[in-house]
Amino acid sequence: MITDFFHPAVGGVENHVYMLSANLIRRGHKVGLVGLYFVIVITHSHQDRAGVRWLVPALKVYYIPFVPIASSATLPQFFTFLPYLRTILIREHIHLIHAHAGLSALGHEGILHSHLLGVRTVFTDHSLFGFDDAASILTNKLMAGTLKNVDAVICVSHTGRENTVLRGELFENYDEVRKSVYVIPNTLVPEQFQPAPPKPASAIITIVVLSRLVYRKGIDLLVATAPRICAAFPNVRFLVGGDGPKLIDLLQMREKHLLQDRIEMLGPVRQADVRSVLIQGSIYMNTSLTESFGIAILEAACAGLYVVSTRVGGVPEILPKDMISFANPDEDDVCRAVGEAIRIVAEGRHDPHRAHARVKTFYDWDHVTARTEAVYDAAMKAPQLDLCERMRRTMQLGPFAGPIYTIILIVDCLFFLLLEWWMPREDMDFVRAHWDHAVFDEVGLWLALNSGYGLTTSLAVPKGRSVMADVLRRM
Repeated sequence: MITDFFHPAVGGVENHVYMLSANLIRRGHKVGLVGLYFVIVITHSHQDRAGVRWLVPALKVYYIPFVPIASSATLPQFFTFLPYLRTILIREHIHLIHAHAGLSALGHEGILHSHLLGVRTVFTDHSLFGFDDAASILTNKLMAGTLKNVDAVICVSHTGRENTVLRGELFENYDEVRKSVYVIPNTLVPEQFQPAPPKPASAIITIVVLSRLVYRKGIDLLVATAPRICAAFPNVRFLVGGDGPKLIDLLQMREKHLLQDRIEMLGPVRQADVRSVLIQGSIYMNTSLTESFGIAILEAACAGLYVVSTRVGGVPEILPKDMISFANPDEDDVCRAVGEAIRIVAEGRHDPHRAHARVKTFYDWDHVTARTEAVYDAAMKAPQLDLCERMRRTMQLGPFAGPIYTIILIVDCLFFLLLEWWMPREDMDFVRAHWDHAVFDEVGLWLALNSGYGLTTSLAVPKGRSVMADVLRRM
């Protein structure tokens, strides 16, 4: 897994990468083939986290010393990542990389470099982008150059697939969409979003908003509609969680309309606390202007909330029509949809526990992981592209971008040959043993037995070694 967006940063992509990795590892052990999936994550370092770390369950993470420039994304550098990536892929015996997110420079560079080592590539696009602003134009052209030579592409919704196909120019002979573009939705662990126990009837209806407070999430629309909703429904209060540049606008709106007792601002909310916030409400409100899938909507519905959302992107694909009210992204229609939701909740027409039971059958990590495995299998069986074919595909980017990307491709190959000579493979230390759960359990037992004596105490074993020394030797 290669992406700029990973823990300790918090977000939908970060959680998706971790859960997919963990379920791939667990799935390999579940079918009795230990080591069927050895998964590592490559991401950039954070202020308090660099080098190699381990996460449960047996997930190895490489934090490369690159500094993010904005929103946890690094600057595209093309060649500086190659020495790190080559060493890691060779040492860890990697067969396939899976890059995530269109704004991840590390993901794009991973796809560019991996073909030099014969490693197969998969890319997942988690967002929707436009076509008419400078940032989108540059991002789209970068992604098109990357996806010209990728083995498979995954999108999280059918709307996202259409958007990615157009932005990434994923066509065969200019008139047919590539067959290697798949749709696999995001998902969640339903057990982590159990609805609240039945509560006494209350006249107060709480609307929950959990979102990054940025323009793309429609916070301006929330600022415009919240005072109108509070004026029309005196029994409604808002619970707003999140942080971002639009926080000041929300605070100013609350002060201007004297709604301090009606709109509670929670600030940043940890992922572990999301459920505890959601179950305080009856309605979840999403005002996004663009959304590829909307995992927060799915979490809210799983927690038993009725959802109100703007009809954008892949949101209409998430839930059945009787669990969500849609609105156009304008003030009047959002107020109408919220009023409709308030009436549904007040009349008892929405059952939180029934909603949770339904969502539990719609989305499941085992199913999503199995479908992702099928994509990996197809990517591994796809024909290997040689340098000439990659150059031919790259030249299709156009008379200006095509030659530039082709030059980058050729220089990348020459730099790779230089590294092969400068840092030969025979001088590398290869990883020959991976995480062993049985050994880990033994270490845990040893620590439990010795917790009162300090870590320097050892237990005698028949061959005269300490248990800890024996365990470390085996690992």
